[in-house]
Amino acid sequence: MTDHTGDTAGTGATAGTAATAGTAGAVPASGAADASVRLEARSAHLAYDRRTVSESVDAVVRDGSFTVIVGPNACGKSTLLRAFARLLRPRSGSVLLDGRDLATVPPKEAARLVGLLPQTSTAPEGITVAELVARGRYPHQGLFRQWTATDREAVDSALAETDLAELVDVPVDELSGGQRQRVWVAMALAQQTSVLLLDEPTTYLDIAHQYDLLDLFARLHAQGTTVVAVLHDLNQAARYATDLIVMRDGDVVATGAPADVLTERLVAEVFDLPCLVVPDPLTGTPMVVPRPRPGTR
Repeated sequence: MTDHTGDTAGTGATAGTAATAGTAGAVPASGAADASVRLEARSAHLAYDRRTVSESVDAVVRDGSFTVIVGPNACGKSTLLRAFARLLRPRSGSVLLDGRDLATVPPKEAARLVGLLPQTSTAPEGITVAELVARGRYPHQGLFRQWTATDREAVDSALAETDLAELVDVPVDELSGGQRQRVWVAMALAQQTSVLLLDEPTTYLDIAHQYDLLDLFARLHAQGTTVVAVLHDLNQAARYATDLIVMRDGDVVATGAPADVLTERLVAEVFDLPCLVVPDPLTGTPMVVPRPRPGTR
């Protein structure tokens, strides 16, 4: 495993419920929880049936960070996110939430702490936008606590944030792919968790709506939500992330701030992409500019 942490380029300059991934801060050897760590994978063996994705992966998500997981296809990004979301239990090792083994946290309690926007979701046939978004309030319901004004306010706020207020009575299966994606985002927002996990949240969205959505997650992060997202676009990751986790072949190969991690050497080695890394002219964050392949213009 090649460790690129801290390597700098010469040119340098957010129908599921559940849990996040990251980069800095570690749980002390004594076992006491470090307050700066929200989620952690410790030597986690992650596998589906007989297919192992990660033999022994270690990753940390700092509390209050906007952590983005990047890497080539099939490197284990979404698998790590599923482990943080309590959807995939490690065969060995552990995944911790606030210092507790996530496997021991009751599902409904975990769902009040961590929200998940899955990569693909299927809505029940005929369900309307308002009805699906309202399901985000399920973790807050109980035998003696049913629907309240607080629930209604959470749903209304989520619908407004995702620009869906005019579609509340429309069946979800009549929406475009981009609109459906925004409905699932709204459901996750209605959950009002302090941790939000996002698995390729910009899928199906055009470029303008991608940035609208990422700006929304950035606002949530600024308000105190710990956000963890799997993204494919390195420039979007560098612009929005406070922390990057770079994966390859099931392992974490680099972690840290985008300016420290996203280098020409790393992009070439991990993504097989010769490039320049230059400061973004608007934000100053690293911007990856691919070099032409031999034989192309």
